[in-house]
Amino acid sequence: MPRALSAADQETWPRTISFLVLGCICYALPWSVFAALPIPSDNSSVLRIQGSNTIGARLGPALAKGLLEEQGLKAIRIEPGMAENEQRVLAKTEDGRSVVLDVAAHGSGTGFTSLAAATADLAASSRPIKDSEAQSLLALGDMNSASAEQIIALDGLAIILHPSNPLAALSTVQLAQIFAGEITDWAQLGVPAGAITLYARDDKSGTFDTFKELVLSANGKALAAKAKRFESSEQLSDAVSQDRNGIGFIGLPYIRQAKAVAIASGDSQPMLPSLTLIATEDYPLSRRLFLYNAPDTNNPWTQALVQFAHSPRGQAIVEQSGFIAQTVQAVKIPAHTQMPASYQALAQNAQRLSVNFRFQEGSANLDNKALRDLNRLIKYLRDHDKLRDKVVLVGFGDAKADPARAELLSKLRAMAVRRELNKEGVIFRDIIGMGDELPVAANTADDGRIKNRRVEVWVY
Repeated sequence: MPRALSAADQETWPRTISFLVLGCICYALPWSVFAALPIPSDNSSVLRIQGSNTIGARLGPALAKGLLEEQGLKAIRIEPGMAENEQRVLAKTEDGRSVVLDVAAHGSGTGFTSLAAATADLAASSRPIKDSEAQSLLALGDMNSASAEQIIALDGLAIILHPSNPLAALSTVQLAQIFAGEITDWAQLGVPAGAITLYARDDKSGTFDTFKELVLSANGKALAAKAKRFESSEQLSDAVSQDRNGIGFIGLPYIRQAKAVAIASGDSQPMLPSLTLIATEDYPLSRRLFLYNAPDTNNPWTQALVQFAHSPRGQAIVEQSGFIAQTVQAVKIPAHTQMPASYQALAQNAQRLSVNFRFQEGSANLDNKALRDLNRLIKYLRDHDKLRDKVVLVGFGDAKADPARAELLSKLRAMAVRRELNKEGVIFRDIIGMGDELPVAANTADDGRIKNRRVEVWVY
C-alpha cells in the first residue's frame, strides 16, 4: 500500500490575500463602477446563479451577499428558496426597494442547461464545461474563452472514511476498484474486516463528474449500482462519518467530522488534500471551480459578481467558505533524496511559489487560469523585488520513448512562460527542463498527462 507524505512534505503557507485581476487586465477595477446597478421595478431577481452544489451550497450565496455589501445595501439576508438546495439572497436599498439574487444548486450540468434556456445568468460548475455543452451554447459565444470561463477558486476532492478507520492511503486504481464494487471488504486493503459501504454524489453533480473522470473512467470502471447517492454534500459527509464501513468522496470544505485519506496517482507519492498541494493542483484529485457567463453579457449584475469573485474581497470569501484562494505565496519545500540533484538544490536554496502554469489540451498555449496567473505572479515579483535574477522556471512533462525529447519539451514549456514574463521585464536566473521526473499524475490517461505538463516557479 502507498505511503502517505509526511507533514513536512505537505507544509502549508499563511493564507493571505493578494491582488487579483479579472482575465488579463493588469490594473485594479475601482468598486465605484458598481455604483447604482439597476434594480428592476417588479422585484424580480437581478441575478440568477444555477449549477454546482459544491459552489451553490455556501460559496455562491456568500459571494452574492458580499457583492450586496459592496453595493452598500441594507438588511442583507440569506433565506431558503422555493425548493431544496435553493437559496435567495435579499437586501433593501436606502429607499426601501427590494433586491433579490437567486442561487440554485442542483448540479453543474443544470447550470449549462439553464444558461441555454435563459433561466440563469451564471452557470456555477465544479468541472470544466463539456464540449457538448459548449456546442449547445454557441449562440452565446465561445464558452471556453477567457471572457466566459471564470476560475474563481480551487478545491480538492477528499476521499473520506469513518474517523476510526486506520487506512492511511489509497491509489486511484484501488479507489476505482472500491467504487466499482470490485473491492468489497476492508480486509482486502489490510485493515479490519467489514463490508464496504459506498457513498457518492448524484449524477447531476460536478463533484461526481470529476470523480468519474479522474478515478472511474480513467481506470475503465463505472460506479457500482449499490452506492448510496446524495445531492447534498453535507448529508453525504455526515453519513460517512457515522458509518464505520463507509467511504465517500466530497469537496474539501465538506470533510466535516469524517477522516480524509491520502491519494496516489501513478508513480506519485500519496498526498493528503492539503492547501499547498491543491493550490499547485498537484494533489491527484484537485480541481477548479468555475463560473460561466455569456462572453458578451450585458447584465451588469453578472459582470459585477464575476469581478467581485476575482477581487481581494471575493477571494477572502473563497477562503472563508473553505476553498483555496488563487493567491501567490512562497513555501519552503523540504529536500529529500528522491528528488533529482538540480531539484534538490532548488529545495535547499530557494522557495517554491504556489502557482503552477498549465496549458490548453493539445496546445503550447497557456490555459485560462495560467493567463490570469501571469498577472498575479508579476504583481508578486514586483512587490517582493524579484524581477531580476531571482526566478527559476522548472518545466515538467509526461513520459516519452526518448527521455531527451521529454526533457526538451519540458524546457520548451518553461520557455513559453518565460516569453510572457519577459514582456513585463522579468529577468530569469535559470530555466530548467525536468522531463518526466516527479510526476503528479498517471501518464496512462490524457488528464494525467495534461496535469504532468506543468511549469513551476521558484524564487531566491
